[in-house]
Amino acid sequence: MVAVQKDYWYFLVLMMQLCYLKGSVQMKAPGSKVTLQEGMVLDCLCPWTGQLIMVSWTKKSLSQPVAVYHPQYGSNYESSYDGRVTFLKSTVMDGSISIMNVTEGDIGQYHCSLQTYPQGSWTKDTFVEKAVITPTFSIQPDTNLVAAENDNLTITCDLVHNGEVYQVSIEKLDTEVGGSNIIATCQMLEDGVELSEFNSRGRLNCSDAMEVSLHLTNIVKEDGGLYRCNFSTDAGVRSTTILLSTLPAQDFRGLHVCVYVYIGGGLVGVALLMILLLTWLNRMKRKREEYRIKLHPAKRQNLILTSSVDEAGSLMICANINAFRQIRRMHSLQKQM
Repeated sequence: MVAVQKDYWYFLVLMMQLCYLKGSVQMKAPGSKVTLQEGMVLDCLCPWTGQLIMVSWTKKSLSQPVAVYHPQYGSNYESSYDGRVTFLKSTVMDGSISIMNVTEGDIGQYHCSLQTYPQGSWTKDTFVEKAVITPTFSIQPDTNLVAAENDNLTITCDLVHNGEVYQVSIEKLDTEVGGSNIIATCQMLEDGVELSEFNSRGRLNCSDAMEVSLHLTNIVKEDGGLYRCNFSTDAGVRSTTILLSTLPAQDFRGLHVCVYVYIGGGLVGVALLMILLLTWLNRMKRKREEYRIKLHPAKRQNLILTSSVDEAGSLMICANINAFRQIRRMHSLQKQM
C-alpha cells in the first residue's frame, strides 16, 4: 500500500511538471549555496502572486523526490528524509524547507520547483556544501565567559534581528577533530515553538521569542570550549560564538583574593595620599602662622622707636622755647638798667 501511494505521488509530480512545461511560463531563479549545518534552511520563496498548486524538492543524486507538498493532499517525503524535513510555509508562495539531524549524506545539489496559477513554474537550485571548520586560534568569539568548576552558568543564544527567525540551534565545536556536536534546536511552528534536545548535559529552554538558553550546573572542565549559536532567518543563516573558560575552584578563589588585594592596596594608596596632602596643608598653615607671629613684634618695635623719636623732638622744642624766653627776659632787664 505504501509503495502504491508513493508511486501515485511520483506520477502526480511528473504529470504536473509535464503539463506546466507544455502550456505555461517557466522561470528559473539564480542558484544559492548553503553550508551543511543543523537546521539549515533551503530557500524557495517565489516572488509571484497567485495560487500555489504544488511544491517538489528533488536531489541530483536521488531518483525520487526528497519532499512534495500539495495544499490539498498534504506532504510526502523520501524515506531517508522522512521526519527530518519541514516545509516552512511562511507565505502562500513559500516552498522553503529546513532539514534536521543533518549528515554528510545531505551534501549535494537540490532542485525546488513551484507550480503556480496562473503564472506557471518557478524553480531554483540550491547547493549544500560541507562546512569548513576554522581552527580555534583564528576564531574571535563574540562573547567570553569564565566559570569555576562546580559552579552554575547559563549560556544564552539571542540575536538582534528585525526580521523573522525560523530556527535556532546551539552546538559545541570540537576543534581537535574538526567537527561539532549539536546540543539542541528550537524551531518555530504554527502552534508555537518546539525544542529538540540531542545532548542531556545541562537544562535547555526555548522561549517564544526564539531565544535558546543552556543552563549548566556543577560545571566540569569538559564544559569549557567554543559554543556556536546558529540562527535561520528570513535574511539567511547567522551565527554567534561564545567561548567558555573553566577554572579550578581553588584558582577561581585565588583570583578573587588577588582582586580583593588589588582593591585593598588601591584604597590604602588613596588613604596615604590623603594623609600626605593633609600633612602638607597643615605644615603650610603653621608656617603662615609663624610668619605672622614673627612679623608683629617687629611692627611693635618700629612703633616704639617712632614714639621715642617724636617725644625727644617735643622735649627739644620745649627746651628751645624756654631758652628763648630766658634770653628775652635778660635782654629786658639790661635795657632797664
